[in-house]
Amino acid sequence: MARATAAGRPRGHIRKRGRSFQVLVYAGIDPVTGKPHRLSASTTDEKEAERILRRFIHEVEQQTHARTKVTLGDALDAWLRVHEVEENTLVGYETNTRRYIKPALGDVSVGKITAQMLEELYAQLRRCRVRCDGRPFIEHRVDGEHECRIVRHRRGPGRPPAAGYPPHDCEAEGCDVVECAPHVCRPLSSAMIRQIHFTVSAALSAAVRWEWIKTNPADVARTPKLPAPQPDPPSSEEAARIVAAAWEQDDDWGTLVWLTMVTGMRRAELLALRWNDVDLAAGVLEIRRNYVWVRGRGVEKDTKTHRMRRIALDPETVDVLRVHRGRHDDAARAVGVEPTDEAFLFSNEVLHDRPCSPHGVSHRYSAMCAKLGIDSHLHAMRHYSATELLAAGVDLRTVAGRLGHAGGGTTTLRVYAAWVSASDRRAAEILGNRVQRPDRHT
Repeated sequence: MARATAAGRPRGHIRKRGRSFQVLVYAGIDPVTGKPHRLSASTTDEKEAERILRRFIHEVEQQTHARTKVTLGDALDAWLRVHEVEENTLVGYETNTRRYIKPALGDVSVGKITAQMLEELYAQLRRCRVRCDGRPFIEHRVDGEHECRIVRHRRGPGRPPAAGYPPHDCEAEGCDVVECAPHVCRPLSSAMIRQIHFTVSAALSAAVRWEWIKTNPADVARTPKLPAPQPDPPSSEEAARIVAAAWEQDDDWGTLVWLTMVTGMRRAELLALRWNDVDLAAGVLEIRRNYVWVRGRGVEKDTKTHRMRRIALDPETVDVLRVHRGRHDDAARAVGVEPTDEAFLFSNEVLHDRPCSPHGVSHRYSAMCAKLGIDSHLHAMRHYSATELLAAGVDLRTVAGRLGHAGGGTTTLRVYAAWVSASDRRAAEILGNRVQRPDRHT
């Protein structure tokens, strides 16, 4: 059975191959490969084959078919080549593609990707990041130092026997046996799955723009909901102990932890600070850049919100920074170099010409807290700054401005809703105490 075009040429046909029927419909030239593109499907039911033929022809006539057979993996690669974004963000997209998307759907034709496929992938990743079937197994490590089992046999010198080595007890002979641990399911977080979804959606949107496909199935696919933020700042007593321990280690480290506490700056913003960003006379600090680690090297980039902000400094912090600047100037002059305002505030180098390692700062902070018996991390000090300000009755917009939250306080309210409620309770008590209630006599 064949169907013809208006010009009389066959648009599609069904051919029998053994016990199955194969449907083929010509759909023009593939814009990617430049070769003829045909829609194809197979079934063992002849009537079903006729229905498929009619559907394919209708899709071609209505221009709703996929115009190429390239895979989702090809679409992702093409999108990553042209997508303009900061380098560390691009690394995240490439990692999502390599670890999670290509192993599951990379070989599927971009025109056959459906919302159901995407939702099933997300559900699998929510159960286990390697998409296991739930049965116990020894995980096959292909990107680590060894595979599931490696035995390095102890052999005598010389050529092996013609009949091969006889079997022996590896443990008794002292052979080196290395095994992988049994697999333990580790689900991906909702936030991570939403990042994966954005990567797929952006690549498919590009495929729509390039007229490879007509619609983007990711637009209707459901993603896991983000859980409500649960910030866990240290208590006032714990914060005091942390700052005291930092000063005991050394003055530069104590200054870094102190400034993190009083400003609530992000780690990347803190490490990107140069002395020309600090006006000690006016008591103001400007945040213009981030310092991040990408592909094994440090990179200065724009702030998270792509906007500069100014933070006021209290007299105590100004004095701390003035002393810190004096230490830097003395160290530079001691090696015969005149200090400069281009130097970074926090560095392990004598001239402060390169910031501290972001990971090194976080590891040092976590180790210090662990030694104190406090379960905390550097970002929790940012939470401490925010919650203390809200608890003291500072208005939401001011707190959001200091933290660098976009949306005029929307993000701040979402993250610190519990502390905003507590501040609102204190506001109610203040108003209630302003006016004395008149006595009522029954």
